[in-house]
Amino acid sequence: MAQPYDNIPDRRVIVRRRKLEESLARLAEDMPPGGEPPRAPVLALLRDALTAGRAEIRRRFEEPGPLKNDGPAVLAATSYLMDQIIRVLFDFADQHAYPAANPSAAERLGLVATGGYGRGELAPLSDIDLLFLRPYKQTPRGEQIVEFMLYLLWDLGLKVGHATRTVEESLRYAERDQTIRTALLEARYLWGDRALFDELQRGFAQKFYIGDGRDFVDAKLAERDQRHHRMGDSRYVVEPNVKEGKGGLRDLHLLFWIAKYLYRVSEPGELVAKGVLTREEARHFERAERFFSTVRCHIHYLTNRADDRLSFDLQREIAARLGYQDRPGSRGVERFTKHYYLHAKTVGDLTRIFVAALEDSRRRKPKLAALWQTLRPRELEGFRLDGERLAVAAPDTFNRDPVAILRLFHVAQENDLDIHPATLRLITQNIRLVDRLRNDPEANRLFMEMLTSRHDPETTLRRLNEAGVFGRFVPDFGRVVAQTQHDMYHTYTVDEHTIRAIGILSKIESGVLKEDHPLSADVVHKILSRPVLYLAVLLHDIAKGRGGDHSVLGADVAMQLGPRLGLTAAETETVAWLVRYHLAMSGTAFQRDLMDPKTIETFAALIQSPERLRLLLVLTVCDIRAVGPNVWNNWKAALLRQLYGATEQVLSGGTLTGGRAERIKHIQGEISKQLPGWSETDKEEHFARGYASYWLSFPIDTLVRQAELVRGAERAKQPLAIEHRIDDARSVTEVTIYTLDTHGLFARLAGAMAISGANIVDAKIFTLANGMALDTFWIQDLEGKPFDGPQRLARLAARVELALSNRLDIQKELDSQRGSWPKRDRVFTVEPRVLIDNNASDTFTVIEVNGRDRPGFLHVVTRALTRLNLQIATAHVTTYGERAVDVFYVKDLFGLKVVNADKLKQISTTVEAAIRDFDTRFDPVAKAAE
Repeated sequence: MAQPYDNIPDRRVIVRRRKLEESLARLAEDMPPGGEPPRAPVLALLRDALTAGRAEIRRRFEEPGPLKNDGPAVLAATSYLMDQIIRVLFDFADQHAYPAANPSAAERLGLVATGGYGRGELAPLSDIDLLFLRPYKQTPRGEQIVEFMLYLLWDLGLKVGHATRTVEESLRYAERDQTIRTALLEARYLWGDRALFDELQRGFAQKFYIGDGRDFVDAKLAERDQRHHRMGDSRYVVEPNVKEGKGGLRDLHLLFWIAKYLYRVSEPGELVAKGVLTREEARHFERAERFFSTVRCHIHYLTNRADDRLSFDLQREIAARLGYQDRPGSRGVERFTKHYYLHAKTVGDLTRIFVAALEDSRRRKPKLAALWQTLRPRELEGFRLDGERLAVAAPDTFNRDPVAILRLFHVAQENDLDIHPATLRLITQNIRLVDRLRNDPEANRLFMEMLTSRHDPETTLRRLNEAGVFGRFVPDFGRVVAQTQHDMYHTYTVDEHTIRAIGILSKIESGVLKEDHPLSADVVHKILSRPVLYLAVLLHDIAKGRGGDHSVLGADVAMQLGPRLGLTAAETETVAWLVRYHLAMSGTAFQRDLMDPKTIETFAALIQSPERLRLLLVLTVCDIRAVGPNVWNNWKAALLRQLYGATEQVLSGGTLTGGRAERIKHIQGEISKQLPGWSETDKEEHFARGYASYWLSFPIDTLVRQAELVRGAERAKQPLAIEHRIDDARSVTEVTIYTLDTHGLFARLAGAMAISGANIVDAKIFTLANGMALDTFWIQDLEGKPFDGPQRLARLAARVELALSNRLDIQKELDSQRGSWPKRDRVFTVEPRVLIDNNASDTFTVIEVNGRDRPGFLHVVTRALTRLNLQIATAHVTTYGERAVDVFYVKDLFGLKVVNADKLKQISTTVEAAIRDFDTRFDPVAKAAE
């Protein structure tokens, strides 16, 4: 009987069974009659053979040669190695450890490989599934042989799934349990009594290879759906499971199990002859299986365990091993993960078309088949209705009318119908016809109607993408299909992110997300051109992965694509502008001081019109929401609302800078009204403490709370007063600290908060006229939620007090916590970068610091700024996955902007050096290896 490893070259270099048998036989010669078998020497011989065999297989896989990076060869070779070891072990147990001069018929024992091992596809460290077949009731000798083998296999460090059953029991269990039935479907004779295995095969065929297989197919589909749900129900997760994840190896196995069960095939290529797969689809099947198997082998070897998760720390290493090198504008690891997702998409296409076709073919009972053929199919705009699925009326429909490809999806969208799998396959086979449609006015009209439809455009775009039509019709979109970014910020591939963003836009417009985004849900209906907004959302990331600024490159794509899709010159220019500046609003809101009039004036000068402001707001919200499940929060929403309101005021003819003294006087008047228990003297004394910028930096209610805090501390002569307020609406905890202003105060406070597990997202620092500091921090926990809980807040206050009294060694505390930081964060390197802008504010120098985010990063940066004798007025902290972008508004010791060129250069080099030093302490091993 042919074995899956028959074509492995130089098999005997992996393991020599004859030599191993002879060595074991010599051990048996010293056994006294009826004595205990020599377990330790037997184990030593088998372990040496296993170790040497695995090393040889790995050498072939990793070193240059014909089998380098050949995953299927590793699976076959590992199966061969285990076969030989298990066979010699079986023979030793049967002939030497527990011999029988005349074994009875009841003592027959057959050994069967099941599951993946039965397929002959055993990953380096995967479990081994064995079935010990006996004729009927187990005999004491049979039990001894099975027990002897299993204990030795376990002692070898192997994970063995096993069962000891009769043929009848095996079939009975398979009838009840689909998992057992699937395992037997892939059963392979391994050793021992061959007649028992043949009997099992015959019994299985007679019992299960009958009928239409509906129960097996339904069970496997339900099992698949549960697995997908458990693994995240998306093939675009950032750390996919190569075996169990959606679009992974298990989905390929599922397809083959069903095919084998229904069509009696032994390999995917045979499905072509059966008419189940086309030759090209079979090639796709084999390529995907080879790719995933190879990746899985690398994971096992690199982790030294049966792990199937393609984690961040493995992606870069495996990409390099597979020959993916960095290119201009494209990192090797990103091209590797792109190929991973493309293969996963192919698997999804194959299983969806294949399984859905099987479901459909079995939907009608045979008795009704003839009757169905006599019924005239319902028609819908030139297509045939088959149940709730839309199908073509004839196989040559698309050849006669290529526009019908897009019309099919349009009709399905408008009538809330699915598309028949056979028709999807027909589209795949005729996908080149889409090339002719790019300049067809009708095709472009249909596409824009689908994009801007009020009937779930997200689902339609995803169908177009899954079918390969989207990327063919818009080649620029095709370039970002499965395009990944190797970081912890972007959860999805670029195409999936874009389609999700369209879905969010549709839900905002329909009112489904009105509670989450009340401002966007309001302004979206004031936008003059829906096509402009939808196309801008579609194209905002269209140029990622090309090198250069994707916003600039994307604007060029928009200028070319807009006229083709029927937009006017003015509309096209607006789309291009939105794509060019789609990051401007979030960058300003999250990284600039929104209470500084210059910030608003600069942003308003960029926007220029209320219509653009509305468009950019909605685009920004959709973009952020579609990045990942935990990226959007109320704090970001509040900042965007604040920026929108202030900019709208300027664009509507208002002013933010005029009447500064009058504005302060008005603010103080409003505060005075809310301090009823204060004397006029107390009020005047407090108003004299704050400089002009302070009164313009907070809302009235915050200024009132701070006034109460300051007066209470002054009356009680407290050296330190701390107040916190949980702001659920903005998903932050506001912490206000009143204490003596000292050099390096911000750095010590930032360190105390880092040690306490608090993440600072914004801060405003003020020195009052009495020499006291009034500092306000907005903090969250590490999950982006308000930092709350009485114990945590009390611990934070205690550490702040210790830090301010110099009784807390911040650096030592941070170093002691290093072991608890997420290890996968260390996979990424973010080159420190310091950008200095003297134009962003009229009164401050703005310093933007980029680096790898981790606890203590803000402390390190602010300590460096303090040592440079800079005064920090405000800090705005933003994180994008592993990247921190911290912006500081600073002045020199004399309260002026920093303008000296040498000083500016010193700031950059000093802060960057401090970050690099912290990076080395954070992960010294990784840094030493660079």
